[in-house]
Amino acid sequence: MILTQCAVCATELGLTLGKKCGRCSTRYCGAACQVQHWKEGGHDKLCKPIKKAGGAEQYNANKKYTEAVAVAAEACAEDTKGQTCYICTQALHWKTKEGLVRGCACRGTAGLAHVSCLAEQAKILIAEAEENNLGAKAIHSRFQRWDKCSLCEQDYHGVVSCALGWACWKTYVGQPEGGWLRRLAMSVLGNGLFEAGHFEDALAVQEADLAMMRRLDVPEKTMLVTQGNLARTYVMLGQVEHAVRIERDIYSAELKLYGAENRQTLVSANNYASSLFKLERFDEAKSLLRRTVPLLRPFFGESHEFTLRMRSLYAKALYYDEGATLDDIREAVTTLEDVAPSARRVLGGAHPLVSLVQRDLKCARAVLAAREAEG
Repeated sequence: MILTQCAVCATELGLTLGKKCGRCSTRYCGAACQVQHWKEGGHDKLCKPIKKAGGAEQYNANKKYTEAVAVAAEACAEDTKGQTCYICTQALHWKTKEGLVRGCACRGTAGLAHVSCLAEQAKILIAEAEENNLGAKAIHSRFQRWDKCSLCEQDYHGVVSCALGWACWKTYVGQPEGGWLRRLAMSVLGNGLFEAGHFEDALAVQEADLAMMRRLDVPEKTMLVTQGNLARTYVMLGQVEHAVRIERDIYSAELKLYGAENRQTLVSANNYASSLFKLERFDEAKSLLRRTVPLLRPFFGESHEFTLRMRSLYAKALYYDEGATLDDIREAVTTLEDVAPSARRVLGGAHPLVSLVQRDLKCARAVLAAREAEG
């Protein structure tokens, strides 16, 4: 993860505390730990290689990237067997010898690539935008290539997203701390770690990202996005009460900033509703979703992953509620029966949302059958 702890005793240093090795920038809480690391921790042998790699943060990013790519290629090995990269047309990458991955909605022989090739495409797009002074909006749009497939336009997920997160961080970690490239890369890394289920690491990255934003006095709307990502991670770590307080504040702030009919406000509404659902506050979740689900189509479209995800959440809130009426449960089943084939068609059978929707549909049908049997 991003280096925010002493290399010896793991004391939390944030982004500014402690001291660094004068040669390689490895971080310590103080002189005692630095001396111990040199004498007993092997730093005397690692210091020069770390400096040669570009410093402690770059060295760590390179190492984590290599590990994440190997994990992603292994996870995708069965799906990619006998195939070639759609970018370089080779089975094994010519330089890194890494295998192929696919973590999007592409199917068949489409979308198979090396993480290195996907990363190179993204780097080139960003570099071209900077070189030609295309402006912040164009550059931010191109930056999506780090976490979105150029063929199916769906987000990467799971271990592939994690590998691309490390690729992005590895690429821009050397940029100035206050620069937008480094900040965006930190966000991509945090999201990638989250997608792969590395929630503790994701939390550390997101907290470091938010701390840096506050120190740099970044605009509120930018910080709200990072706070939303942080809240999602708190949910996955079981700290749902903490998360729901953050999400309520984010949603309220974005209603004032953007209004209800806004893409970002809708994303925050979904996150807030999801946490309410986890706390079994079904009435609040249903009330929020009834207001927001009808607003999704103009921004995301009928078959977008986010639309499908939010509609399935609404259905779950309907049939999970012990006070649900028969009509509520029927509406839940109907909604999930509509969402399930769309999710499979758009996202592919391997996408996590597809299996979740199928499971929820099975449960909703069982609840409906039991309720109808009661007469």
